[in-house]
Amino acid sequence: MTSIDLLEEPQVMTIAAVERDCGLPKDTLRAWERRYGFPKPQRDGNGERLYPVEQLVTLRLLRRLVVAGHRPGQVVGRSDEELSRLLGSSGVTVTQERKPEVDLVLELLKTHDAVGLRDSLNAMVLRVGLGAFASVIAPGLVQAIGEAWSRGELEIHQEHFFTEQFTTVLHSAINATQGAGLPLTGPRVVFGTFPQEPHALGLIMAEAMFAVEGCLVISLGVQTPIREIAAASQAHKADILALSFSSIIPATQATTGLNELRSLLPGSIEIWAGGTCAGLRPKAGLQVLRGLSDIKSAISAWRARQ
Repeated sequence: MTSIDLLEEPQVMTIAAVERDCGLPKDTLRAWERRYGFPKPQRDGNGERLYPVEQLVTLRLLRRLVVAGHRPGQVVGRSDEELSRLLGSSGVTVTQERKPEVDLVLELLKTHDAVGLRDSLNAMVLRVGLGAFASVIAPGLVQAIGEAWSRGELEIHQEHFFTEQFTTVLHSAINATQGAGLPLTGPRVVFGTFPQEPHALGLIMAEAMFAVEGCLVISLGVQTPIREIAAASQAHKADILALSFSSIIPATQATTGLNELRSLLPGSIEIWAGGTCAGLRPKAGLQVLRGLSDIKSAISAWRARQ
C-alpha cells in the first residue's frame, strides 16, 4: 500500500485502498455511487475520490449480502442495522459447529503463526488429496475467513495473508500434480478473470479440480484485459478458456465481455464460465458451470466429443 492509498490521517481512504479492503472492484463502487447514492466519497484537490473509513463497515456488509445472492438495488442504501438483520435471515452467519479445520486456521491467523498456517494447509492437502481439499474443505475455509473478517474478528492484513498462503499452497499442489509424470489427457485449459474481477480463490479452486482430472492448466491470474485473455488462449493453443465471475460483477458486464471474447476467439476454443454471478446463462459458444462439482462431468463430456 502506498502513502497515497491510506492518507496520513486515517479518516479517509482512496478508491484503490477501499477495493483492496472490501473486495469490491472500483467499477462497482463507482456504479453504486451513481445509481444508488452510496458510497458517498469526498474529493481531494485533484477530484479523486476519498472514502470516509466509517463507510467501510457498510461496504463489507453489502459485499457479504451480494455474495449471498441479494441484488445491489435491494440492499444498497439501507442502514447497517437493516443489513445486519438481512445477513441473519440469509443464513450466511457461521454456525456454532464449525469444522476443526476452520477453528485451526482462524487461531493461526489470530496468532500470526505464518509457518503454522502454511504447514497446516499443506497437511490438509496431503491428508485428503488435492481434489477433496479443493472441493470439500477449501470452500468452507474461504467462506469462514470472509465472514470472520466481515464481523471484525480478523484484520484485513490477516485476510490477505490467508489468501496469499492459500493460493501458494494450492499452486504448489497443482504444479506437483502436473509434474508427477501422470498422463495429461487434455484438454489444455487457460484460466483467468476479467479486469473488473479481483477475486482469485474461486479460480484457483477450479484450477485444482481440472488438474486432478488430468488437464493441462495454464493460469493467467486475475484482472487480465479481455484482448490479452484472447491472445494468451491462442498462444497456448487452448482447448478451453475457463473464466471465474463472482457475484460482485454485474451480469450485463460479464455478458458484454464474454460476447467480445467469443468474437475474438476461434470456434475451436470453448469458453467455460463459472462462479456466483447469477446472470450467467449458457448459449452457443459458452458453457456455464454452476459449481466445482460440475467440472468432472463437463471434462468427460468434452473428451467424448473429441
